[in-house]
Formats: sequence, structure tokens, C-alpha cells
Amino acid sequence: MSLATYLSSLQQAAEAAEAAERAFRTEAEARTKALAAARSEAYRRINFLRPLAEMVGGAESPDVAVLHAQAYLRTRLGWDETTPAREEVLTRFAPVALAIHFALAEGEPPEGTEDAPAAMATFEDWYAQTRESSFWYLFEHYMRETPLVDF
Repeated sequence: MSLATYLSSLQQAAEAAEAAERAFRTEAEARTKALAAARSEAYRRINFLRPLAEMVGGAESPDVAVLHAQAYLRTRLGWDETTPAREEVLTRFAPVALAIHFALAEGEPPEGTEDAPAAMATFEDWYAQTRESSFWYLFEHYMRETPLVDF
């Protein structure tokens, strides 16, 4: 092997190693971001649902449980005004409240009532499909509407 060929093969090996390292760093960065997003969502979920369960579990009736859950959701998101889109979210969230209420109440839930994990998954799936983002994204980026002031 000539020296030129040998040096050329070393150059190619160095460039291949650099490309492999770059690809690995890109994959590691993407994986780190995905894991951080999953962790963040998991904490948002538990930090939202644990207090909700305490509130809904002590409700006198399923209807009161739904009202408590909807009020809690409004408060957590700063929804002072009701809009059709918000009303739809609150209505779709009601089965989650019912599932939690029945899970914590004595006795059997009504026929056809989903368990709490299934109800939450159904709600999250509905939200993701209709709003094209995660429900938990509201807790990270929600900004209250501010009135327009014209001077």
C-alpha cells in the first residue's frame, strides 16, 4: 500500500468516525428531549390528577363530582370566561371525573363507565385529535387572554 493510499484511508476513517459521532449525538439529543417531554407530561398528569381525585372522591354525588372537576380544570387553566371550545373540553372531561368518583366510591360504577385510566386516555386522545396538541401542553404554554386596549 502506498503512503498516499494509507493516508487517504486514514482520512476516510476519521471522517466516518466523525459522522458516526455526529449521528450518535443527534440521536442522543432527540432521545433526551423525548424522555424529558415524557417525564414532564407524567409529572403534569400526576400533579393535576392527584388533587382532582381528592376533590372528586369526596363529592356527594356523580353530578357534584363533575361540577368540582370542571371548576378545578377551569381554575388550573385560568379559564375565567366560557367559550364554546372550552365548554367542549369541560364536557369531554366529565367522564374522567365520573370514573375517578366511581373508583373512589363504595359500590359498583354504572354499566359502561370506563375506569379512570381508560377515561383519561380517551379524553387525552380526543383532545390530541381535535386540538392537534397534547392536553398537557395547555399547562405549559397557556396564556390568559388579555383585553385589547386601544389608545
